[in-house]
Amino acid sequence: MSEYILEMIDVSKNFPGVHALKNVSFRLRPGTVHALMGENGAGKSTLMKCLIGLYQMNGGKVLLRGEEVHIKDPAEATKRGISMIHQELSTVNERSVAENLFLGRPPLKAGLFVDHKAMYKQAEELLAEFSMPIDPYEKMGNLTVAKMQMVEIAKAVSYNSDIVIMDEPTSALTTKEVEQLFGIIASLKAKGVAIIYISHKMEEIFRISDEITVFRDGMMVGTGAAGDFDIHSLIKMMVGRNLDEMYPKIDCEIGEVVMRVEHLSAGNAFSDVSFDLRRGEILGFAGLVGAGRTELLETLFGLRRKTDGKIYIKGREAQIRNPADATRYGLAMLTEDRRRTGIIPVSSVKDNIIVANLKAYVTKLRFINKRRMQRDAEEYIGKLNIKTSGADVRVQDLSGGNQQKVLVARWLLTNPEILFVDEPTRGIDVGAKAEIHSLITQMANDGKAIIMVSSEMPEVLGMCDRVLVMHEGKMTGILSREEATQERIMQYATNVAVS
Repeated sequence: MSEYILEMIDVSKNFPGVHALKNVSFRLRPGTVHALMGENGAGKSTLMKCLIGLYQMNGGKVLLRGEEVHIKDPAEATKRGISMIHQELSTVNERSVAENLFLGRPPLKAGLFVDHKAMYKQAEELLAEFSMPIDPYEKMGNLTVAKMQMVEIAKAVSYNSDIVIMDEPTSALTTKEVEQLFGIIASLKAKGVAIIYISHKMEEIFRISDEITVFRDGMMVGTGAAGDFDIHSLIKMMVGRNLDEMYPKIDCEIGEVVMRVEHLSAGNAFSDVSFDLRRGEILGFAGLVGAGRTELLETLFGLRRKTDGKIYIKGREAQIRNPADATRYGLAMLTEDRRRTGIIPVSSVKDNIIVANLKAYVTKLRFINKRRMQRDAEEYIGKLNIKTSGADVRVQDLSGGNQQKVLVARWLLTNPEILFVDEPTRGIDVGAKAEIHSLITQMANDGKAIIMVSSEMPEVLGMCDRVLVMHEGKMTGILSREEATQERIMQYATNVAVS
């Protein structure tokens, strides 16, 4: 018997114009957490998709429990004891939580009809087992991204697989939910389950991993026990260089007020929020998940209707009823969930970049300037170092981090006066984070005003000039860069009395 439950040997995978995996080998022991690390596009998720049959390998072999296997699709992978929590959620939003949990495998009556009573009972028991306070009858689309992620985690674990792949499982989770997940992982390890864990959060990797394998440019560049690595050596191995400036904040000239918000409310989402935003400033919105930060941004951008209060742009009251109004006032917004509210998956990288700026390509004779579209798309692909073989590649074929860069390019191209960015580096590797942070800082230096929502405290502290903190829909304080510390922000975020 092999000491490994899984061996992937000399795996290669090609896409048009891209050699995604180059003779990669990977081995997994039972009862361990093995972390896969690397920049977006390094090949981590591609290797896992080859394993579960979403992609077919161009070369190499897979040994499962010592025997060579050929997995043709995810259904076969599940039968062989392999399940995966995907980075990009693939939920059926119009169906219930229970229906999503048992998609493709509902309990049946007489082997023919779906036993709905049994399905909802089993769903309720499964959610309770993982301490998830989620109604199995709730429509999936009504859940927050964090709760959707928890449902997907419960679903993957419920297959009783020998191997569970977790691709960025904590990207949308609260601290409490992360602790729940780590408890689940510990119980799985105790049962001998092997876990492949993909994350860009270094503190998680060093906390739960037994082994680490590092990818770069489609190749495996290092593997070993987690204790053999430290943060600096791991980052250098991932990106091929030292990253001394993760948060390249520069002192920008803070100018006049460009936006003033007075007593803004939106139903039960949040109420009585007031602040101003200045040219050259990065204003952070901090708080726990559910505090109302995203809802506040959505209201400012016209995605959500305000029920009270006023918004002023450059001293004049603005009537923002929808995103089209917002863009006319010089606003742009990078949304929290790139899959649901960001990218157009089946369209090209070029079309995704230029879609918010279409009017700029209409000539006086009402023709479309396709040459300029192509030029602008290629310019921003280069500026943001988007890893793609060309502007005409479908955006859904890019890694999650490169999809995020495409969305950043989309809004930079509109040359906004005010930019809202909601979790701009969620699910993005350290190298790409530094690049996006640098772009945001440069925009501020160019006189743009920026509001950033982030659940990552180092990002808030490292990037923002001031921090507006929210708790359960209420603004609890605004802190200057000098006043803002992790402890002080958490005091305001939990509404604990601040001395």
